[in-house]
Amino acid sequence: MTPTFNYIADPVAIEQDSFRQIRQLTDLSAFDRTQQQVVMRVVHSLGMPELAGQVRFSVGACDAGRAALAADAPILCDVEMVKQGVTKRMINELPLCYLNDSRTAERARTQGETRSMAALELWRGQLAGSVVLIGNAPTALFRLLEMIAAGAEKPALIVAMPVGFVGAAESKQALWDHHQQLGIECITLLGRAGGSAVTAASVNALLRCNRGEWY
Repeated sequence: MTPTFNYIADPVAIEQDSFRQIRQLTDLSAFDRTQQQVVMRVVHSLGMPELAGQVRFSVGACDAGRAALAADAPILCDVEMVKQGVTKRMINELPLCYLNDSRTAERARTQGETRSMAALELWRGQLAGSVVLIGNAPTALFRLLEMIAAGAEKPALIVAMPVGFVGAAESKQALWDHHQQLGIECITLLGRAGGSAVTAASVNALLRCNRGEWY
């Protein structure tokens, strides 16, 4: 006998019910309208309403990010999974990721560092006014902070939500602790949780706001 299952198949109905439940389960009172869209996407991606309280926004993060995205600023990604997660129908230029560039592998070998760190050397000419997405590699976030502290051009926005047990929480805390001193706008999710999907979902939320898609 073939089993039958009772489930919702309509994608619009699924999305509407998902965000209805998220609003019921999540305290969004501390966030403005645009911030709420990002926080709901974080919750939606991870299935954890309790993480809403760990999302942090610098004062001008959403405005700076939306303006940069509207101007087709470069979108720089630490890994291919983040790049693939950005909704292509909402952008005019493809995101960039240099993790698998041959120059990255060579630098990582010679410098004795991760490829994620080495790849950032190829960002230098595109950093100014860009939107940076870091969803996997804490070492990339630490290196970016070092580069900016040393005088590198500043992105318009850093969305940093790397996941893991070694360096993830520490790198995001470092971003949050030093973003004002470094003069950078950022969105981050404190703690160990995060990942490529939630990082991409966060920038997709800003892209949707620019298109007038509110949930």
